[in-house]
Amino acid sequence: MGTMGWAEHQGLSRNLIGPIFLFSTVMIYAFIGVAGRTSNAEEYYVAGRRIPAFYNGMATAADWMSAASFISLSGALYLQGFSGSGDQAGGLAYVMGWTGGFCLVALLIAPHLRSMNLYTLPDFFSQRYGGRWPRLLAAWSAILCSFTYVVAQIYGVGLIASRLTGVQFEIGILLGLGGILLCSFLGGMRAITWTQVAQYIILMMAFLIPVSWLAYKQLGTPLAPLAYGTQLTKIAELEQKLIADPAELAVRNEYLRRADALRSKLENVEASLQNERYVLEQHVRDLKLQNAEFSVITKARRDLQALPKNAAEAKEVWQKAMLDNYERSKPLGGMPLHGKAFQGEPDGTPQEQELFQHSRINFVALIFCLMAGTAGLPHLLTRFYTVPNEAEARLSVAWSLFFIVILYLSAPALAVLVKFEVMNNLVGSSFSELPHWLAQWARVDSALVEVTDVNLDGILQFGELKLGADMIMLASPELAGLPYVISGLVAAGGFAAALSTADGLLLTISNAFVHDMRLGMKNGVESQDGRVILSKFALLAVAMCAALVAAWKPAQILALVSASFSLAASAFFPGMVMGIFWKRASRKGVVLGMLLGLITTLLYMTLNVPTLRAAFHWPADSGLFLGIQPISAGILGVPVGFLAILLGSWAWPDRPLTPEPQAPSQNPYPGL
Repeated sequence: MGTMGWAEHQGLSRNLIGPIFLFSTVMIYAFIGVAGRTSNAEEYYVAGRRIPAFYNGMATAADWMSAASFISLSGALYLQGFSGSGDQAGGLAYVMGWTGGFCLVALLIAPHLRSMNLYTLPDFFSQRYGGRWPRLLAAWSAILCSFTYVVAQIYGVGLIASRLTGVQFEIGILLGLGGILLCSFLGGMRAITWTQVAQYIILMMAFLIPVSWLAYKQLGTPLAPLAYGTQLTKIAELEQKLIADPAELAVRNEYLRRADALRSKLENVEASLQNERYVLEQHVRDLKLQNAEFSVITKARRDLQALPKNAAEAKEVWQKAMLDNYERSKPLGGMPLHGKAFQGEPDGTPQEQELFQHSRINFVALIFCLMAGTAGLPHLLTRFYTVPNEAEARLSVAWSLFFIVILYLSAPALAVLVKFEVMNNLVGSSFSELPHWLAQWARVDSALVEVTDVNLDGILQFGELKLGADMIMLASPELAGLPYVISGLVAAGGFAAALSTADGLLLTISNAFVHDMRLGMKNGVESQDGRVILSKFALLAVAMCAALVAAWKPAQILALVSASFSLAASAFFPGMVMGIFWKRASRKGVVLGMLLGLITTLLYMTLNVPTLRAAFHWPADSGLFLGIQPISAGILGVPVGFLAILLGSWAWPDRPLTPEPQAPSQNPYPGL
């Protein structure tokens, strides 16, 4: 960092700083990965079970603090406030849920799993319940939730790599994928553990420097978690000022006008599309007749090409744009008041009372899913197999909490400090004087930054600036006015966060295929060395598939991660808790519980996908139970799983093992 800071001061191009940070950190991870290479099964799967609790806690923290924690958590708090928007739970739910989940792991899960000397989480279901189906269901569930999770990490990797190097998003994914494979391909858990220790150090430096600098700049102290409360009061005042500002009102009216225009188009999509195409074609012809500049004609042609190809596509695009414009026509661009406990009013109108209830329910539901999902995540629980004994497993969880809380106390502070910087300093600036980083991030992905002079006054209003959740943290150094070398460090920290989690997830998926599902056993791969080699190639294939899915940009990082937690909670948490603490839990009962819990969660998520509901012309929120959002579907799946295990174990108990016949006693007085 010192060398790069000096080089930037001497005139080193910004176009080189990002790639140098990317290359140097990946080389550190690659060196550790190569040094930790092994073909020994014990070393590959559980790092020889000799990682000290302190370092395992650091590695677990890095494994845990994924791209969602590093990149998106502050963004969720920025956009949703503490409580959320009513239908969407606020960012504080993530902090509470993920931290509470580690308490569940320490109290209920980790020591018991370590005492069984297992390799993977499906091993627990195989050893505790016996038979084939519990192990296979656990393996497929591990693949499902881990694949959803790893897609989010590779999406984050591509986002950061494209920003650091300036290449296309898809090329950035391939660059990041190379870093992931260098860390995990050769050495398995042994290499991943020590790589994650290095990644934790880098990502914590990358997170703490910008937030500490912003706190020092605004409050005169670098201790952001202790001092940021002062800015909450100022933000509340700025929010009220912006709500009443006439210029902001003009912006909101313009968005409302655009939404109404789109609504009128949707009344007759076919005719509206034909009319739109005719107008744009006529505009291009008029420009040619007027001998307009080539750039103007090119822009008009681009607008014509961007027009939907058919009525079905036009309906989908216009409906999405209409909803977005209606949202931005609300005060503060649709963002809730940052410090409000819950949205709506308990004593207000029926609509406000319903919003208040939905806000509370979704907040609690998300916390529950994140806690139960943390206690059931396969890649996280496998980390506690690497310590020497049960006592070290408990101590390892304590160290993990210590290392994690450093970031989780700082994330709410960063969201508040960034929001104050935007409201107080950025809003009100002339469009001609806006910082260049806004345009740079908009080029990476238009969904990250959108700046438009809606009311044509040449001044940036708060409603004219739309920032995506995935770039609040990544752009914080530039927003704070720090040297670009810190931006490179932050991007390298986000890269480390995504890599560290992706490594563990890919290893979990490949182990599920090879170790848990016995892939290759019928083809004669019986030796431990052969199965380790097969695991490495399975890891490579899964990584390629995940990169392909991530290139489609399926959703925001935080939404994908939250969905994977609900899946893990419904699939694993009931079976593990009942298996550890209830001796009568039976094999058929746990199979029934895993199936029904997972099906309930998947069905609720699938039936509430917006595109599916639009395709079948279903009302948008008619499929929601008590207003619970799909990412929190685990709050329905987990109780179903517990109930199914209880009833299934009562209906189909396991047969008691028949004791082996013993030789008759030679003692004529057996009572003595």
